[in-house]
Amino acid sequence: MNRRTPSEQAVARPGWVRAAVTVLAGLVAMGVVAALGLWAAGAADLPDGAFPRVVAATVVTAVGGSIELSGDVGSLAESRAGLTATPLSVTLVGALVVGAGFLWPLRHRVVTTVAEPAWWAARIAVLWLLGLLGLALCARQTFAIPLGEGTLGDLGDLFGVEPRMGFAANVPLTLALGLLWLAVVLLLALLVSRAAPLPARLLRFQEPVRPAAYAMIVLLLSSVAVGACVALVVAATQGHPAETVAVMLLGLPNVVWVALTIGMGATWDGRVQGPFRLPLPPGADRALRTPDGATVDLGTLTDFDGRYWWLLVAAAVLLLMTAFVLAACSPARTRAWQLAVRMALALAVTVLMICLLGRVSAYYGLSLLGIGDLGGHLSGVLLLRPQVWTALGLALLWGLVTGLLGGLSARRLRRAGEAPRPGPGP
Repeated sequence: MNRRTPSEQAVARPGWVRAAVTVLAGLVAMGVVAALGLWAAGAADLPDGAFPRVVAATVVTAVGGSIELSGDVGSLAESRAGLTATPLSVTLVGALVVGAGFLWPLRHRVVTTVAEPAWWAARIAVLWLLGLLGLALCARQTFAIPLGEGTLGDLGDLFGVEPRMGFAANVPLTLALGLLWLAVVLLLALLVSRAAPLPARLLRFQEPVRPAAYAMIVLLLSSVAVGACVALVVAATQGHPAETVAVMLLGLPNVVWVALTIGMGATWDGRVQGPFRLPLPPGADRALRTPDGATVDLGTLTDFDGRYWWLLVAAAVLLLMTAFVLAACSPARTRAWQLAVRMALALAVTVLMICLLGRVSAYYGLSLLGIGDLGGHLSGVLLLRPQVWTALGLALLWGLVTGLLGGLSARRLRRAGEAPRPGPGP
């Protein structure tokens, strides 16, 4: 009778303890990165001990959760506020840690069924929802807003108005979106991993999907690594190290992945008013501070600083490297045109993901007796949105060209590495 050893059973049936370790490690990693980034941004000085709650809110938004802003300004005043942004540095760290924890028990398996990883993922999902529920309940706080000097301050003192703004997580929506985020992360981890086996029913997707998914992850992580090196150089030579570290720990992928699409030729529409600021060159930031906004593309950036043509070079190098990785991970029998099509489709999906996650929308405003503070510290607007269809078309074109070149170069290297065939005997 074929019986499994205890160690094989432990690998085959990861339990609740391992699931708890996976979830806890992911949440703690995200919390640490968010806390360090917010601390570098100066959020540790928030009043009323709000820092831990802001950290919780940051983690909630990193996994797709919803944070709603609210205001209490009395009957004589009016407020409005909204925020849509994803701290992708925190998201990336959480995805890597949770994905690695999910794959760890599967790494020694030769074959598996659909039920085994499904039950393992279900255990993680149950504990993930409990952890996310705790974070969502903690992610709420209210702040007093000083009216400052001037007309608004005088009116506030006269009528005894003390505006308060706050935030709170939408718990049901946060749980639903957080569960969707987890499902996407676990599915991607299973598709990308070259050590964990796919279930027999999914083996037909292994050849066309797994190398392409792995290559896209290499592209995203490589671009983040390059961006981190550039950010460290900027922090060391340009000053403002705390601000640069805050961007790295909270939104480095937001900047780098948008820059990647701009290097490919994509266009983003932006608008900035008030104290908000995009991590862009000063000239581009000034160009966006117009009533109707402006566009951010390769031409706009190079008008202010010709060195931004390097974005085109960096995009080309990264995409060629990605195409070569795709070809090297694909079976040798795969044709060059097949690699080009797979590269194009995978890159289009990746760019679509960047367009969805990289957009930013933030605004707030306060008026008292109809008198607002437009352009001052009591109002602001920040918008950054992609021209999606143009970006997807460029991604398909870049994918076809680089996929074909990567396939041809990989084929030449394979031929160069082949042992010479023995000649005919005498």
